[in-house]
Amino acid sequence: MTLSKNLEKKIGKKIKRCQLLIEKDAGITFSDEPTKLIAICNAGLSTGLQQEALLKEALQHGTIQQVVFPPGKSYCFLQCSSITEAHAIYTALNGLCTLGQDGAVLLLAFCNALPAYRDDPWNACRPDGLILERDFIDETMEQALLEAVQISEDTEQPDTEPNKTLKHRKVKHFGYKFVYGSNNVDRTKPLERKIPSVCGELWQKLQQLHPHLRWHVPDQLTVNQYEPGQGIPPHVDTHSAFDDPILSLSLGSDVVMEFKQPSSGKVVCVDLPSRSLLIMSGESRYDWTHGITPRKMDTIPAPNGGLTVRKRQLRVSLTFRKLLPNDRCGCPFPRLCDTAQQSVSNQASLLASHAAQVEAENVHRVYNEIAKHFSDTRHSPWPRVEAFVRSLSAGEVLLDVGCGNGKYLASSGCSVLLGCDRSEGLLQVCIERGFNVLQCDCLAVPFRDESVDACISIAVIHHLATDERRQRAISEMIRVLRPGGRALIYVWAKNQEANAKKSSYLRQNKQNNKPPAEDEAETPPDTQPVQLERVSGAGDCTLPVHTNRTQFQHQDLLVPWKLRSNESTEKATFLRYYHVFEEHELEKLCLASGGDSIVLLESYYDQGNWCVVLQKKAN
Repeated sequence: MTLSKNLEKKIGKKIKRCQLLIEKDAGITFSDEPTKLIAICNAGLSTGLQQEALLKEALQHGTIQQVVFPPGKSYCFLQCSSITEAHAIYTALNGLCTLGQDGAVLLLAFCNALPAYRDDPWNACRPDGLILERDFIDETMEQALLEAVQISEDTEQPDTEPNKTLKHRKVKHFGYKFVYGSNNVDRTKPLERKIPSVCGELWQKLQQLHPHLRWHVPDQLTVNQYEPGQGIPPHVDTHSAFDDPILSLSLGSDVVMEFKQPSSGKVVCVDLPSRSLLIMSGESRYDWTHGITPRKMDTIPAPNGGLTVRKRQLRVSLTFRKLLPNDRCGCPFPRLCDTAQQSVSNQASLLASHAAQVEAENVHRVYNEIAKHFSDTRHSPWPRVEAFVRSLSAGEVLLDVGCGNGKYLASSGCSVLLGCDRSEGLLQVCIERGFNVLQCDCLAVPFRDESVDACISIAVIHHLATDERRQRAISEMIRVLRPGGRALIYVWAKNQEANAKKSSYLRQNKQNNKPPAEDEAETPPDTQPVQLERVSGAGDCTLPVHTNRTQFQHQDLLVPWKLRSNESTEKATFLRYYHVFEEHELEKLCLASGGDSIVLLESYYDQGNWCVVLQKKAN
């Protein structure tokens, strides 16, 4: 099928518009002549395009060496084996293939280079402690195991509980029932059904193959039956529940399992052949999640190079675990460790005793490092804050405490606008813009009592590490206000969804705008693995690291800021301390700070923040 001249012209105009956006966003250039590299200009992860579906179409016309799906983008890339094959794929798909959003045709263009994104998950180094034993058992043993676990409904024995269906996936437990959601077991309720005796041959072979590992006989087995299209969300088996290692035996069919390290963002794909045993020990067991993406085909390396697709078939997995005797984990990997996370609630005293150092290292130093990049992302004033500033009369003085790059200091030409901040880097931006600013700490503002008509504090107080210090900062604003003066305070809300509407912060993550996949319900947000990091300047204090553009799960946490240097394509990650606020928490803090000297004029939710307007009473 060929395109008409008129349709070809229309599609060409659409492609040009897409190219301009991609050039700006991905930093690449396009070519009018064929190259080995093809950009799919209007379809990617954010539009729901599946890599397997794209490859199924493209591989009919040429060999693919690499597929790049930038996270959260509506475009992607193919690297072909030759220019000739790239041209054949381009001719066959451009304006014809209906894999775009809602059945739209794909728009293709040749480009000169691929953007710098994550490493190829097939060529990445596997986590330490991850061992794959191919052909661990033969076909005879495979059949014996399938008969022993009796996953099929028509072979159910009267003395066993019926096979369960978990989101349409059949599952059966031995020894103890594995509880999905908590990824744990109830050790007070052992099952009468024990691990089949035929499995005893497996332990003997394991000890011979890997005598250096700490082996034990498992006492819990979960059997999963996966139909094509079924999977399991990324998870880590609860540290305090199970010993090291975890064993997974694949029967019946091959499948691709993905390993992800939340702390680094690394992703590794491992192809699990039928009758292979996967051993997850050490780092791979404790510091990486593992999961199987729900789909009917897997993308795998082709024998002659490049990539190909393979249809999934019925697969049965046997996961063997050994319960820990004391419900506590002593692993050296605290980021995903529930034992370590239980101590998070006990970190308040450590934060309090090191509060100034925590803020110096995890707020002030970080903002100096990221000042220019941060400023470049903070150019649009929030309407209600700007309206507050513009409400001042001519000659009135406003003080912006924690003014950042000064975006609110340009909001009015009539009043006198002053700013103060701790960050030298951000103050330099203000000076270059001609604003009146000074450097100070919000806990000790160098202004006389009752010397300003209004104060604003936008996204500042949530960087203070204790209630006492947050209260002191509010007291300082109240002190410098004249009688009758008003203050506006914004702090980040823990709840990023109000009136059934997600905040703009959450909506920036395209995944939050899609309905959840069926299997996602198995791992509720509050049981997702949490990365922990030691807080700079706070001794042994550790805090959860927030996953950007997701709902908050903790109040005291570290929020990443990624910054790419000019010398490297790698992004440096800076962790900023935050205390995100519950509803009414800010109001109570203001009343505790001002006592009888203030009136709360208004309290509201805006842009994912809790906000208050308070007024100082007349003498």
